[in-house]
Amino acid sequence: MSDLLELRITALEQEMKAVRDRNERVELDKTWETSWIRMIVITILTYVFASTFLYLIEVPHYFLSSIVPAFGFILSVQSIPMIKKWWISKRSNNQ
Repeated sequence: MSDLLELRITALEQEMKAVRDRNERVELDKTWETSWIRMIVITILTYVFASTFLYLIEVPHYFLSSIVPAFGFILSVQSIPMIKKWWISKRSNNQ
């Protein structure tokens, strides 16, 4: 009986460790999603890709024109938390 109890306790401990490990990964993912580093990297990549595309299709002042999509990304990232807060408040009031 004692061996069975020990096995069950060991299994529960392993399960709890797996849940803790998963929670840590999820928290790190959430932190990454809202990090400034991520936003800066995506903004730079957006600018580089937009510049390259606009250069290839021979848009005049392609370096300047590429600021628009990069700035649009920054605006969208900054407005999303406000929209999320509004959306959550609407959902919680309706339930």
